[in-house]
Amino acid sequence: MSETSPAQRRPSGELEASVLAALWAAGGPLSPVEVRSALGGRLARTTVTTILTRLHDKGAVSRSRAGRGFVYSPIQDSAGLTARRMRSELDKQDDRGTALARFVSQLTSEDEQLLRTLLEGAGDAAPEGPQAGPQPGPGTAP
Repeated sequence: MSETSPAQRRPSGELEASVLAALWAAGGPLSPVEVRSALGGRLARTTVTTILTRLHDKGAVSRSRAGRGFVYSPIQDSAGLTARRMRSELDKQDDRGTALARFVSQLTSEDEQLLRTLLEGAGDAAPEGPQAGPQPGPGTAP
C-alpha cells in the first residue's frame, strides 16, 4: 500500500469545504453522485459519501431519503457555519474571558469596529431564548 506524503495531502477540512461549497451553489438537495459531479468527478463516490456522512454527523448538513440513498442540503450558509464553529471552539474553553480577549486583541481595527457596531445593535434585538446574547461571567455585572 502506498503512503501519501504530507506534501501531497490536502489541508485539513478542504474536502468538507469543497463539498459544502457545492451544496451551497446547488440551491437544492444533492445526492453524493451529484456532489461528485459538481466537484469535477475527481473524487471517488465513496469518498464523497463519507464526507457527506461526516458533515451530517457534525450537524452541518441535513439528509433525507431519496430512493435507496440520501440527498443532502446545507443547514446553514457559510457565515452561519463559521459562527457555529467559533461558538464550538469557545465552548471548549474553561476560561472564556481569556479566549475572547485574545480573539478580540487579534482583530483588525476594521473588524473591531464592526464587532462594536454589532454588539451595540444586539441590545436593540429581542432575545431569542435563554441562551441569546452574551451571558455575564462570574464576578461581572449583568
